[in-house]
Amino acid sequence: MKYVQLGRSGLTISAICLGGNSWGAAGRREWGAFDAAGSRPFFRAALDAGITFFDTADVYNHGDSESVMGSELIPMVPRDDLVISTKIGIPMSGKPNDGGLGRKHLMKSIDAALKRLKTDYVDLLQVHRLDSHTPLVETMRALDDMVKAGKVRYIGGSTMPAYKFAQMIALADRYNLARPIAMQNLYNLVQREEEREMLRLCAEEGVGAIPYSPLARGFLAGNRSRDGGGETERAKTDKAARGLYRPTDFDVVDQVVALAQQRGVRPTQIALAWLLHKPVVSAPIIGATKPEYIAEAAAATEIALSVDEIASLEAPYVFGPAPMT
Repeated sequence: MKYVQLGRSGLTISAICLGGNSWGAAGRREWGAFDAAGSRPFFRAALDAGITFFDTADVYNHGDSESVMGSELIPMVPRDDLVISTKIGIPMSGKPNDGGLGRKHLMKSIDAALKRLKTDYVDLLQVHRLDSHTPLVETMRALDDMVKAGKVRYIGGSTMPAYKFAQMIALADRYNLARPIAMQNLYNLVQREEEREMLRLCAEEGVGAIPYSPLARGFLAGNRSRDGGGETERAKTDKAARGLYRPTDFDVVDQVVALAQQRGVRPTQIALAWLLHKPVVSAPIIGATKPEYIAEAAAATEIALSVDEIASLEAPYVFGPAPMT
C-alpha cells in the first residue's frame, strides 16, 4: 500500500479508500448487503492490506453504515491509526430542517454521526450535496465551527458544479475559515466529464480528488455484456446501471481487459492504476463484494502504467456535450 497526502494538506491517507455504502445494507439489495457481522472480514482485509482511509455518509442505509463502522471497524485498531470520512447534507427524512446545509441541520447531523460512529471526531467531513436555499457562507461558517470545536479535523465537498466549489474555497479564504481539502466526485475511465472543470480547479487549489465509483459500478471489471446483464450478481441486478453505458464505453473496457491480460492482472486493477496516475487523485473510494477484492485493489497502487498504456486506455473515450456557460 502506498500512502499520500490528501491534496496539499498535512493529512496522510492510504492511496485506496474503502467506501461504506454496503455496511448495514442487509435486506436492502442483492449485492453488497452486509450486516455488522458480515462487515468484519472486509474491515480486517482492508486493515491487513494497509488501508487506513474509510468513507461513509449519514444517509448510507439510514445511518446503519456509520453504526457498523462504529461498532466493528473503529475498535479494531487505535483511533489515531484510522482516517474516518463521512458526509452530511442529504435529507434523512421528510421533516423540516432534516436535510440541506443550514446550520441547524449541520450541527445536529455531526453530533448524530459521531454518536453512531462512537468517536469524538471525524478526520474528514464532506458536504454530500448542496441545497438550493442555504447561503454558502452560512454553511462554511458552520463547518468552521465544527473544526474549531474539535469535532472535525478537515472539510471537503462532494458532487457539485465546479463554480460552487470555487465559491466555497473563496469564502474560506476571504473569511479565514476552514478550507476544503477534498472533493469526492464521480470519476473513472468511462465517466471523465470532471476533467473539464472540477479536476482543473482541484489541481490549482491543492484539493485532493477522492473519486467514488472508480470502477463505474463494476463496469470496468469487464464482466458486463453489450447485450445487457453480466456475470456478477451486481451486473444482473443493478437497476441503476441499465442503459448507463454507451457503445464507446464498451470500447474503453475492451482496452482495459486487453491491457490487464498483457500485464497478468485484473481489469479492476488497471482501472484503479489509471486513476492513481492522475496527480490530482489522492485515493479512489472502492466498494467490495468479496474480501479478496480489497487486497487486489491495494496491489493496484504498485502498478506503473506507461505513457503509451495510459493513452491506449483513454483513446476510445468520447466526451459528452460541453456544459452551458
